[in-house]
Amino acid sequence: MKFKHLLFFFAFIFSSLFLVQAQDKDVLFTIDKAPVYASEFIRVYNKNLDLVKDESQKEIDGYLKLFVNYKLKLQEAKRLKLDEKPSYLREFESYKKQLAKNYLSDSKVTDALVEETYNRLQTEINASHVLVKIDENASPKDTLIAYNQIVKLRDRVINEGYKVVQKEVHNGKTVYAEDLGYFTAFKMVYPFESAAYNTKVGEVSQPFRTRFGYHVVTVFNKRKARGEVTVAHIMIKTGKENEKDSEIKINEIYKRYNQGEDFAALAKQLSEDKSTASNGGLLKPFSSGELSAPEFEAVAFELKIIDTVSKPFKTQFGWHIIKLKAKKGIQLLAEMKPELQSKIKRDSRSKVIKDSRVKTLKAKYRILESTKELDYFKSIVSIDYFNRKWSLPTPFEGDKTFIKIQDKVITYNDFGQFLIKNQRSQNKTMTDMGIVVDKIYNSFLEVELLKYQEENLINENIDYFQIVGEYRDGLLLFDLMETEIWNVAKNDSVALLKYYEGNKNRYFFPERVDAVVASSAKKSVIKKIPKLLDKGLDTEAIKALVNTNDQVNVSFTSGEMDKNHQALPNKIKFKTGISKMFKHNDAYVVVYVKEILPKTQKTFKEAKGNVTSDYQAFKEENWLKELAFKYTLKVNQDVLNKVKQTIEN
Repeated sequence: MKFKHLLFFFAFIFSSLFLVQAQDKDVLFTIDKAPVYASEFIRVYNKNLDLVKDESQKEIDGYLKLFVNYKLKLQEAKRLKLDEKPSYLREFESYKKQLAKNYLSDSKVTDALVEETYNRLQTEINASHVLVKIDENASPKDTLIAYNQIVKLRDRVINEGYKVVQKEVHNGKTVYAEDLGYFTAFKMVYPFESAAYNTKVGEVSQPFRTRFGYHVVTVFNKRKARGEVTVAHIMIKTGKENEKDSEIKINEIYKRYNQGEDFAALAKQLSEDKSTASNGGLLKPFSSGELSAPEFEAVAFELKIIDTVSKPFKTQFGWHIIKLKAKKGIQLLAEMKPELQSKIKRDSRSKVIKDSRVKTLKAKYRILESTKELDYFKSIVSIDYFNRKWSLPTPFEGDKTFIKIQDKVITYNDFGQFLIKNQRSQNKTMTDMGIVVDKIYNSFLEVELLKYQEENLINENIDYFQIVGEYRDGLLLFDLMETEIWNVAKNDSVALLKYYEGNKNRYFFPERVDAVVASSAKKSVIKKIPKLLDKGLDTEAIKALVNTNDQVNVSFTSGEMDKNHQALPNKIKFKTGISKMFKHNDAYVVVYVKEILPKTQKTFKEAKGNVTSDYQAFKEENWLKELAFKYTLKVNQDVLNKVKQTIEN
């Protein structure tokens, strides 16, 4: 199967880290005289031993064989110049840029934000706010007017009450007064969230600004967050064709539970969620917002007492019954930290991280800037800038040095193009062009500092340097396997058919039965079923006779089944007719086998997916033999013995 993440897995296992200490130059082996060092082998062996599942490959000789094969593939990829393909280079650059994001933030500031966010997630806040809307780039005059307005509205909220002010001032255009309900961290922009969490219950915050304008927030209540819940469920799938039948079936199951049958046993017998049925319907713990079925979450969190079972309810996936297994508060910080770090990078609080990073870079790098150069731009930017009609004058010395960061020259043209690009973001009411240019220059300098750091990251951060190498080789190996194995195996229909003909004994349908399985928690009930089946009654007629007094005493599963079907007892032997009674999944079961469907050969069309996968493995094995013959491999046995001693000790 060609999955990129598998290739990246092997890249992480085997990719060279490129940095070999001066005192550790032992060559473990060479491929056409290209050295592979013992230090690299030891490093990746120790780093990834737990990731290797094949026990034979955990032995040093077995691992070495896998390692050599990997290096042979990379050698072949470079011989084919796959590392020069434009598509490969584009994808590698994209990966490198994405990876760099993990190394370009201030970890101390990030950790502080993680801790703050974690503490806030413990509490949900019920609040309202009043907003005086104003553009982010409003003039100082308009900004002052908006600020004075929010100050007066805050006084009114305190003296007259929020509801009175809301009724009078909310217009949905320039002034908003809105009830927000309960929320927690990440639900509002960061400045708003901070103001809400820093305001006591029953109080009104001081005015604060977000990108929307000036706010005050009134906090009505704070409560403990709902935390995490664990449930088991029984699900019956539904669709337009079986909507009524699925509802009937879930209600039958619910009745059986209320009659005293075990929830887990019913899930094992009848739940159509195959991923959880065998485990009694147990789901992994989840928090608010984690599932794609809000109705399911709502019912789960409404259950208060452990082992309480809900009534049947419907979601987009089908009908459910759920049983509460456990409830607990917010996870420990150590468990949540990776998730919180990821969310923070996408959240408005990321600006705090960026500002800290820029401040650090300004202190780290040598920046040569001149007010003379900036004054020139202040002199040429006109009022047309606010109509998006401004352009650079002619003549314009675009190649002239504007600023320098370390040894990198940034030209007049670089800043000029940045000015043109940002015309649309400025407020047309602002008339002081010097303020406009200063503001844009600050943004420009930030962009250039961040860009310079990213461009030089590979020289400044050893971890990034190493992982870039791993990504590079992983992508290269993917292209090689796609070119040499996957596409060839997939598209060569003649070779696939030949392989199928030579290995037919691998591809068949197992023996199956066309059967009806009756299950019940009551032994006395299941004993009646064989006689009723002998009389030729169908399942609906039997249920009408047995499921009396509004009780569900028996359920049926029908259709083609192999030995591994969840409804069939493990010890059953396939033969036509009605079986003896079995105890299976904490219930009593009788099986009526209508027909035995023998083991049958799959046609080429039916087996093509498996044939393609097997042929790819077969072709890769032979290809590796060809590579071993093509390239000269020399293993230094003395160094290998030293490696074994180092690892084993």
